[in-house]
Amino acid sequence: MTDVDKLVITAALNGAEVTREQTPHVPILAEEIAAAAAEAAAAGASIVHVHARNVDGTPTQDKRVYRDIIKRITAACDVIVQVSTGGAVGMTAEERGDVITLAPEMATLTTGTVNFGTGVFMNEPSTIERFADMMRLHGVRPEIEVFDVGMIAASERLVRAGKLSAPLHFDLVLGVPGAIPGEIRHLMHMISTLPEGSTWTAAGVGRAQLPVATAALLLGGHVRVGLEDNIYYSKGQLAVSNAQLVARVARLAGELGRDIANAEEARRIVGISGRS
Repeated sequence: MTDVDKLVITAALNGAEVTREQTPHVPILAEEIAAAAAEAAAAGASIVHVHARNVDGTPTQDKRVYRDIIKRITAACDVIVQVSTGGAVGMTAEERGDVITLAPEMATLTTGTVNFGTGVFMNEPSTIERFADMMRLHGVRPEIEVFDVGMIAASERLVRAGKLSAPLHFDLVLGVPGAIPGEIRHLMHMISTLPEGSTWTAAGVGRAQLPVATAALLLGGHVRVGLEDNIYYSKGQLAVSNAQLVARVARLAGELGRDIANAEEARRIVGISGRS
């Protein structure tokens, strides 16, 4: 099996909104996030998607907190650290984008505005272009995070404008209330609209996580799971860790004959060069 056929698993470790009241297992402090990253890597993850938190659990985009998280993760294991430029709903673009200047290997780039639960995840065209310019300047590989089909078309406009370079890597997020529903027919439609040569990961939110992950495995894509997107292992049963959710995907991949990419292989697959 060549590298391109191998499965890249992303562990979305904590998000910005999941609380300890919802699940005691969500990592909050930098040392907890690093430990969760190492456990997820041991279970098969080659990318960890992280949000920074203050000690009280509230979301922050403070570069000092992110720097500590990245340092601890890279000391604990070899994974691609992917930071969030989404932050939390209501944060300013300036707050959200400052983390790019740390030059992490990878960062999310959402290419449109979307209703997000009871709030609005605002991404004005000028903000998207500024983030894309910053990622190019600092050598950060964007993961194009899309919550609806129109965001795929928006990413192609950014390529034509010289703000992004093809081939692109996408994260297709399904199941957020207010965005595209977490159904396989919608995943199929999103895949059909991707630019030629793209790579893609699928992330199902809530109860959509397992069916979307399984479909992505069958369709040759990559998979994102983790407590940011879903805190349950099965109906009514909390997942005990991000690693538990990663391990299930790795086990399914084994049954389907797909090898798991390590971090070095994942860098080649998603288009990170010269950073390993």
